Amino acid sequence: RARHTEMVNQAELATDLSQAHEEFARHLAAERGLSQHTVRAYLGDVRSLLEHAQLCGLTELADLDAGILRSWLARQRAGGQARTTLARRGAAARTFTAFAHSRGWLASDPGPMLGTAKPHRTLPHVLAQQEMTAVLNAAASDARSTASGDHAKATAVALRDVAIVEVLYATGIRVSELTGLDIDDVDHERRCVRVFGKGGRERTVPMGLPADHALQRWQTDGRPVLVTETSGPALLLGARGGRLDPRTARRVVHQRLAATEGVPDTGPHGLRHTAATHLLEGGADLRSVQEILGHSSLATTQIYTHVSIERLRSSYRQAHPRA
Repeated sequence: RARHTEMVNQAELATDLSQAHEEFARHLAAERGLSQHTVRAYLGDVRSLLEHAQLCGLTELADLDAGILRSWLARQRAGGQARTTLARRGAAARTFTAFAHSRGWLASDPGPMLGTAKPHRTLPHVLAQQEMTAVLNAAASDARSTASGDHAKATAVALRDVAIVEVLYATGIRVSELTGLDIDDVDHERRCVRVFGKGGRERTVPMGLPADHALQRWQTDGRPVLVTETSGPALLLGARGGRLDPRTARRVVHQRLAATEGVPDTGPHGLRHTAATHLLEGGADLRSVQEILGHSSLATTQIYTHVSIERLRSSYRQAHPRA
């Protein structure tokens, strides 16, 4: 039976289903403004759905109903797919059926009848303020040590690395958003950066003096050393002068965290979690943190309130004599 399923899945989709899949791909790329990663995931999910529908005997999209959607997800669940994967595939299916209904391919939209698999959300690991301070101080110290030598390129890279860590923690932006910054996206007078996040949504994020100073030092003393004809307007550059690759930025963060004694390596996304939690602990309201992080839903931001509560409980248990 498994072999039969595999053979069907590898076969070409019926013409009607294949055309619907192609139209959906164009819709996602041109109209939804989703990231390439999300588009690729959604197209793979919908392809899987249509292959399952074809296996069930469906050859025309008009016959797609809630029963087929549910049996497809049930098959995924039986195959051991994680709750996060099931939640994403359910979202992809609902997006597809809504699109198909809007095009008149489906008489009614069965998507809303599909239950939502809520992903299990683990609380992100967050660095303590003193741990974060130690990381930033160590990065700045290493940059000063490098500057005392005769290697201009190494000094430039060290200044860039300080700017990477400072800005990620100060703003809570994603690594992809950081590496996508151009010179004109930084407003030193107002101490803020203009960020283009998921779905091409633009937002302005404030930053503190240390991050602003780190960027200014990079732009004054570091960037001119690495800049080439291919650099363009990119704010952060790689060692060869091109726009800094997100993988390089992630590696820098991992190296800085690993180099600081007693600090766990939470990675660059851990700095985002840390920034959000420290904002809430400092008195920022949830809506402001949502805007800073670029979350489309407040529910996504609310996980940081749970982090703050757990940290408060931990401090209470350690400090109160009758805890």
